[in-house]
Amino acid sequence: MRVLCVGRHAFLSEHLCRVFGDTAVECEPAVGAAEALRKAAAFEPHVVVSDCDLLTPGLLDSWTREPALADVPVLAVSLTRRPEETLPPDLFGLAAVVYLPALGPEQAAALLAGLHRPRGVSAPASWRAAPPRSPAHVR
Repeated sequence: MRVLCVGRHAFLSEHLCRVFGDTAVECEPAVGAAEALRKAAAFEPHVVVSDCDLLTPGLLDSWTREPALADVPVLAVSLTRRPEETLPPDLFGLAAVVYLPALGPEQAAALLAGLHRPRGVSAPASWRAAPPRSPAHVR
């Protein structure tokens, strides 16, 4: 799983990568919304973990129009405020809001697993590849 960790500054985005990277996922740090968009295009995250202070209704709305972020769940995190103190009531579209100091490694892993949505194309369950032909049958 790939997790894009977005913070207001490099220290925070790298800290988010350390916290969530301990759950055996691949993390990519991004500083600010503009860098998050650039990195998301190449990184193709399964989940975005963002500092809640960066998130606004306009930003979340713009991310829904970006192909690399349109269907990616956004997890808002705070190091200083609990969820009930964190976000304005008009901020919709978040997968969850988490007070990071209260989140243990097992909880972080379970949270990411619950948010994970596969990306790309998968073969139907009923699809079977034809067995390879032996060289004797090739003309």
